[in-house]
Amino acid sequence: MLNATTLNHPTILHGFLTREGGVSDGIYAGLNCGPGSRDLPASVTENRRRALGQVGLGAARLVTCYQIHSPHVVRVTTPWDAASPPQADAMVTDRPGLALGILTADCAPVLFADFDAGIVGAAHAGWKGAVGGVLQATVSEMVALGAKISRIHAAVGPCIHQPSYEVGEELRLQVISASSWADWCFQRSARAGHYQFDLPSYVSGELQRLDLGTVEIVDWDTYADEARFFSYRRTTHRGEPDYGRQMSIIGLQP
Repeated sequence: MLNATTLNHPTILHGFLTREGGVSDGIYAGLNCGPGSRDLPASVTENRRRALGQVGLGAARLVTCYQIHSPHVVRVTTPWDAASPPQADAMVTDRPGLALGILTADCAPVLFADFDAGIVGAAHAGWKGAVGGVLQATVSEMVALGAKISRIHAAVGPCIHQPSYEVGEELRLQVISASSWADWCFQRSARAGHYQFDLPSYVSGELQRLDLGTVEIVDWDTYADEARFFSYRRTTHRGEPDYGRQMSIIGLQP
C-alpha cells in the first residue's frame, strides 16, 4: 500500500492499494477489487475486505460507484446497496465509519481531505473525467458540505505516466481546448500524429489551479510496474481478455 504525505493526519485514514496481498489468480493475480471484472465474485469480495484492512478501516462500510468517466459527484451519508451503486465518478462525506473507494487500472485516483472540517473526498480522474470537470465538482461538493478550499489537501495516486501513454491528435485537442495551459503535458512521439500524454501532471495542474492547500503526486506508473499494478492499456496491448482493478480508499477515523 502507498500513502500520500499530504494526507497523513490522525483523523484520516487513506491508502493507494497495489495489487499485492490479494487472493485472486491468473490475469487477476493479487488484490483485484473490481466487481466489474470477470474474476470470481468471492475473490473480489475477499480482496475488498482485505483492502479495507490494509488501510485501517476494517470496521468501516465501503462505498464505491459505478464509474462512467463523468463529472458526477455523490454526497455519501449512508452506504448503498453494493449491487446497485450510483453512476458517478466521485464521492464526498463527513461521516465516520464510511470508506470511499475508487477503482482504477491506469486512470488517476485522487483523494481529498479537509482535516479541520472532517470532510473527505475521492475521485476517478481519467483524461475524460478530468477534462469534464470531475475534480472541480468534487471540490465544490466538499465546499458545499463545509470545507474550505485553502484547507483541502489532494493527492493524485498511481496512474499511467507519460512514457507509457501514447495518444492521438484528437485527444490532445480535446484536452487543450478545455485547458489551454496543458499543451506542455504532451510530447511528440515517434509515430506521426501521436503524443505522449502526462496524465498525472495534467490532473495535478487542474488541482493546483483551484488554489487548494496542497497537491501531491504519488509517483508510480501503473503500466510500467506490472508487479504492483493492474493496467488496462497493458492488458489491451497484450490482447488479454480482461484486467484487474486496484482500489484507493479514504475515510474518517471511526
